[in-house]
Amino acid sequence: MKLNQSSIRLIEQAIREAISKFSNDSNGSAVTDIHLQPDAKSGLLAIYDDEDNELATAHIEEWENADDEHFYSEAEQILSTLLEKLKDEAAFDALTILKPYSFVLVDEEKETISELLLMDDDTLLLSNELLKGLDEELDAFLKELLEK
Repeated sequence: MKLNQSSIRLIEQAIREAISKFSNDSNGSAVTDIHLQPDAKSGLLAIYDDEDNELATAHIEEWENADDEHFYSEAEQILSTLLEKLKDEAAFDALTILKPYSFVLVDEEKETISELLLMDDDTLLLSNELLKGLDEELDAFLKELLEK
């Protein structure tokens, strides 16, 4: 599923609108997750906080009646790429949300599909790319250690 630039801008605007709700609070919000819920039937992207308060919505035409089989994996890739871009632009730096918090992809029942982005100063999420070859390296290390 390929999105045009207009749809990507709509998603980015919705995310910016959602996070703007956390830039004015001087106490620091205790939100732990921001839920992104794309809908393959209606094309609607809804963004919620932990208490199911709607923060923003966007209508993405390319998502209407999308192929259900690969919809969430493709949406995950698009959303995580966009969130990483916003993180690199420091869009989340001025938020008053207490860390750690996450951006989470959820389905229509609001069940977590995947964590798109973890915002924490001290935690690093291990990705498949980072873990690639780790088994072989550990096996070689253990073999070398046991041979001594």
